[in-house]
Amino acid sequence: MSGRRQRRLVAQINVVPYIDVMMVLLVIFMVTAPMITPGQVDLPSVAKVHDMSMLPVKVTVHVDGHVSVRDTSHSAHDQDMSDSELTDWIAQKQAADPDQAVVIAADKNVRYEAVMRVMSIMQRAHVKKLGLLAVSESQH
Repeated sequence: MSGRRQRRLVAQINVVPYIDVMMVLLVIFMVTAPMITPGQVDLPSVAKVHDMSMLPVKVTVHVDGHVSVRDTSHSAHDQDMSDSELTDWIAQKQAADPDQAVVIAADKNVRYEAVMRVMSIMQRAHVKKLGLLAVSESQH
């Protein structure tokens, strides 16, 4: 037997150089960040719509579940419709103008199912532009 002792291997990683590199990068970013000017985004502007055919059709779902429709390009009055009448009417409107926008308005107390029923009718009629009408708190 030899008089030497077996040395144990020490598995350690010296992380000091990594910490030094990270500190240098941090200082570089902290110095250069205020010098970078943010990019400017030029948003497009839209003029007011004066064409009456471009106004959306308003479909109102009432608390009791019945539906009324107001086509502002032809009439300023609401017209009550059943689901089948609404399906036929909106199909005719989409056949005449496929880009006709439709807005669904519903009271906050209307059941979610009633709104979803009207949305499915619009989907079956292939309405491309469909929105939900919301009223801001200041308008109450």
